[in-house]
Amino acid sequence: MSGAVRILVDADACPVKDEIYRVAWRREVPVTIVSNSYFRVPTHPLVDRIVVSDGFDAADDWIAEQADAKALVVTADILLADRCIKAGATVLSPTGKPFTTASIGGAIATRAIMADLRAGGDQLGGPAPFARADRSRFLQALDTALEKLGRG
Repeated sequence: MSGAVRILVDADACPVKDEIYRVAWRREVPVTIVSNSYFRVPTHPLVDRIVVSDGFDAADDWIAEQADAKALVVTADILLADRCIKAGATVLSPTGKPFTTASIGGAIATRAIMADLRAGGDQLGGPAPFARADRSRFLQALDTALEKLGRG
């Protein structure tokens, strides 16, 4: 899948799907919602839904296979972000933080350290609750990334 700019969404736990739809419709950019389970998406010619098997990483694998230089991927999954960056895609977290070649190594290392600490029995707090500021930052980052991809 290549050609026009498009948005690929790792949708199962994505808190900004409504924001993605609004920006995509305004900019006339197609959106593919990828999930392991069925849930409602707007009936709109720019929105496509892909429901993959419930196999481990099935949604991630589908997204990574479709990712290229014209794709903007929205995911909180650091390992999926890494795969998509390597495929040339632009990647944003739902909080608006871009994953880049410069930042992904540190994010993977931090993820590994946290996993080791949890495996050792350390009680760690989870991520901060999703806030209105995160939603606003995401909207700004999405608009900026789409503008940049459109100039491509």
